[in-house]
Amino acid sequence: MASASRSLDLLAAGAGVAAAVLGAGLGELTAAVVAPTASPFAVIGGGMIDIAPPWGKDLAISWFGTNDKAALLVGIAILLLAIAAAAGVLERRRPPWGRVILGGLGVVGVVVSMTRADADVLSPAPSFVAGAVAVITGALLIARLRRTGAAAPEDTTGPSRRNVLAFSGIAVVVGALAAVGSAAVRGGAQAASAVRSALRLPTPATTTPVPAAAELGIDGLAPVITPAADFYRIDTALVVPQVDPSTWSLRIHGLVEEEVVLTWDDLVALPQRETVATLVCVSNEIGGDLIGTARWLGVPIRDLLERAKPTADADMVLSHSIDGFTASTPLEALTDERDALLAIGMNGEPLPIAHGFPVRMVVPGLYGYVSATKWVTELEVTQYAVAEGYWTSRGWSARGPVKLASRIDVPRAGARVTAGSTTIAGVAWQTHVGVSGVEVQIDDGAWQPAKLATAISSDTWVQWSLPWDATSGTHTIRCRATSATGETQTQQRAAPAPDGATGWDELTLTVA
Repeated sequence: MASASRSLDLLAAGAGVAAAVLGAGLGELTAAVVAPTASPFAVIGGGMIDIAPPWGKDLAISWFGTNDKAALLVGIAILLLAIAAAAGVLERRRPPWGRVILGGLGVVGVVVSMTRADADVLSPAPSFVAGAVAVITGALLIARLRRTGAAAPEDTTGPSRRNVLAFSGIAVVVGALAAVGSAAVRGGAQAASAVRSALRLPTPATTTPVPAAAELGIDGLAPVITPAADFYRIDTALVVPQVDPSTWSLRIHGLVEEEVVLTWDDLVALPQRETVATLVCVSNEIGGDLIGTARWLGVPIRDLLERAKPTADADMVLSHSIDGFTASTPLEALTDERDALLAIGMNGEPLPIAHGFPVRMVVPGLYGYVSATKWVTELEVTQYAVAEGYWTSRGWSARGPVKLASRIDVPRAGARVTAGSTTIAGVAWQTHVGVSGVEVQIDDGAWQPAKLATAISSDTWVQWSLPWDATSGTHTIRCRATSATGETQTQQRAAPAPDGATGWDELTLTVA
């Protein structure tokens, strides 16, 4: 009897999983058709991101880097399948509690979907479909399993139970096909991609030149301009917003004398500025790659704020993304001489969709979590005492100035280097301050000055290099930068939270 009960539990667990897979697949297909941003996985994942503490976000990025969203979705899938398996067993033993659990998952999705910033009347539909299908399928499969088990408890391989197994398999296949179909529907419905491909950017009125000497041309050294395909992406959007420029608008409001609303046509008709700026994620570890430099085309935000005329008591601008993300940027950083832009172009092309198409913010000198809002739709002029951005409300610091840092790119950690003449090289930055020098220490020897490339501006990183006559053995290499104001990069190690990592980058390698 115990063996028969275990066999029935396994079949019930499989039935629960099958019900969940079918429900999830049809929910995703429903989302693709009627509410692309309300995918059940995206809704639950977005809710988890929203409630994640700063250390959780930082841990996920340190483990998975720019694959953090994929890892989150895989984790959600594994958790839901485990819950569905347990619900199947519970439904066999203690009905209707298995159905209650499966239905509860759908209810959670419905409730969370209605609280998202981009929710509309159809947003609850995908999660409702997912939950309803899972409940009905699970109830039918497990009811059949209970009836056959009661009739013949010792028959663990009879035709009725094989039917339950077969129907469970069919449900899994149909659910998987529905999920694949949802991806195909989304691909066909992404009109923003077609619009982006057809766009022609306006000619900039002013540009920032890139000196030839800004690039040292050393193999393995990060290029001074990061290709868009290699540019890091860290944001809270599990489903990348698809925004048609013809429907996009920007509203500037709050503590202003005159509210301003701009359409896409209004924005591109204004004089455009092309600048080069380095963006850094606050979660970037020492030696990390959550940093990149690009040529950005856009309109200075200070010109737009000048139209709105912020009141004297304003000290912050809360930027809003179409997906609900917000960032709190110091008003002075958007009105001083730096090239803070509403950007429409990146490296000579319209913004990639994943990097904020059609319009995003670029603000040199500040970490992205307080400045680099993608898919931006509102600039709310306000006060730090009144409002907080998405991550500052979760414990990160309010203003987020980029800290002085440097990184070793060549040679790589753990690399085997041949004895003799070689090169140590890397990049250094403190955006909107600038770098005046980099020093390198080999083992515990004296600090040696590196050669700096020509900096594009104080708003970008700078390459550096040092020739090295490598000797056989194991060596440790460290680097530290000096800012344009004379500050020396601190050795003290600090984690990214709450205001950026500090410490010297170092690597250990073997010279053959």
